[in-house]
Amino acid sequence: MSELQAERPPPPARLAAPRRTPAAWLLGQLRESYVQLFASQLLIGAVALVANVLMVRALTPAHRGEVALMLQVVYLATQVMLLGTERSFVASYHNTAPAAAVRAYARLLVVPCGLGLTVAAVYTMVAPDRLNPGPLVVSLLGGYSLVEVSGLAIQSIAIAAGRVGDFLVLRFVESGLLLVLLIALYLAGTTHPEIWIVAYLVAGGLPTIWYVLRWLRMPPGATTAVDHNRLVRREGLALFPAALSNMAMLRSDRLALPAIASTSALGLYASVATMTELLAWPVRAYADSRLGRWRASHRDGRLAARPIILSAALYGLVVAPIAAAGLYLLIVPVFGHQYAPAKVVVVPLVAAAALYAVSRVSLGLLIAKGHGGLVSAAEITGFVVSFAAYLLLIPPFGILGAAYGSLIGYGSCLVFALVTNTVAREKAP
Repeated sequence: MSELQAERPPPPARLAAPRRTPAAWLLGQLRESYVQLFASQLLIGAVALVANVLMVRALTPAHRGEVALMLQVVYLATQVMLLGTERSFVASYHNTAPAAAVRAYARLLVVPCGLGLTVAAVYTMVAPDRLNPGPLVVSLLGGYSLVEVSGLAIQSIAIAAGRVGDFLVLRFVESGLLLVLLIALYLAGTTHPEIWIVAYLVAGGLPTIWYVLRWLRMPPGATTAVDHNRLVRREGLALFPAALSNMAMLRSDRLALPAIASTSALGLYASVATMTELLAWPVRAYADSRLGRWRASHRDGRLAARPIILSAALYGLVVAPIAAAGLYLLIVPVFGHQYAPAKVVVVPLVAAAALYAVSRVSLGLLIAKGHGGLVSAAEITGFVVSFAAYLLLIPPFGILGAAYGSLIGYGSCLVFALVTNTVAREKAP
């Protein structure tokens, strides 16, 4: 052994990595984007539940149906103006700075929103009186549509930019403001459906504007912003039929009921459907927050779709029976005896929500693989089947027919999504 080797100090002992405490693990999980996004959805769901109770207590079933109808018009207009860009934006602008993401999404929305407002203005001038609610109501619906478009865009920006915590704070402010306004309307005995929509517009608009301005003032970050809008538009247009068909699949029951049955039937149906929809929100939040990671995993050949889909199915199997039993028992104590006929739709609507939740994960995996056309085909299939079922089942069975129409339509969408996911997994590079 040489002197140099003899004098060389021994290598330092390798330190073992410190074990994470349960509290540290929990804190890390709470920082995950999908957990924060789920928390925001859970918050919205809780406020929606309270809002539903306040409205059914303050309004007759017919007026509750009018509020539901106006909300469906807003949600449909929102999807038209977004042109399917929400999920394609998340997949394409992963890890982009907030200011750059806001500017990019603004460029995507200028033309569609301008055309949408123009169509609304023309409608007030040319629509027949029996179909024209008047310039005031149309302006209200147009304004709320812009708020909803901005809110969904901010959600996509927050996921892409890794600012879901900011989005959660925004939802807390929005939900708190909405709750205060709705309680004030309830205590004031307000029975005009339009004023209840004003509460949604104000509560959503103020925090949204504040956060857009806040993000625009943020530094651009170390990385150079790359314009992916051409890719977002192309994938968005491929997904636009899916977004439109999904909205139609979810909302056409509430458009068909007042046309075929009555607004009172819609009020009964919406009181239950508003709550059963919440069952799918956690799974949808998870799928939306994972689009960027799933796409990266797919490119690396590491995306395992089957365990993800099975986990979503297990969630539905566990949660659906509990939700159905609880909702069935609480309808009359919470809503009042005039809503007792709505009990008949609880089981089919809960089952439909569980199927819809699994389909969100399956379709999210298809988006990550770049199969937007298959996603649109699945959503169109679900819409066509559900709409045909509504036309056949609502006349003889009323709200129960609408519930089973939803179950059949959502199930058809899920079957199509599962089959195409298998084919896409085999054929995708």
